[in-house]
Amino acid sequence: QVPLVESGGGSVQAGGSLRLSCAASGRTLSRNHMGWFRQAPGKEREFVAAIRWSDGYTRYADSVKGRFTVSRDNAKNTVSLQMNSLKVEDTGVYYCAADHRPFFIMTVPDTANEYDDWGQGTQVTVSS
Repeated sequence: QVPLVESGGGSVQAGGSLRLSCAASGRTLSRNHMGWFRQAPGKEREFVAAIRWSDGYTRYADSVKGRFTVSRDNAKNTVSLQMNSLKVEDTGVYYCAADHRPFFIMTVPDTANEYDDWGQGTQVTVSS
């Protein structure tokens, strides 16, 4: 069973919007935080946004603040990323991730090596 499954990627013109979703199952149901990362061709995977599952506290990369919103749905065990005012530089494969660190660790992680489970990724292409 794949623990994390992303959906909602696609192609859009600059200034447009997309909404990504990530469904958690199996062991990821015990996650502390869930995050979104992206990777452009030839570049390293970079942090986009994350949310602490217990209280919904969020953290964003400076490059997406004010444009992207991460949210969670406890009943559906899903995390979403609403992306508005998209720019060409937002293009990349977007990955959902979950960590299983103890719940007393409150700091929202923003590096890939702090996450334990990953989705397969979904492509987002923004054209000018």
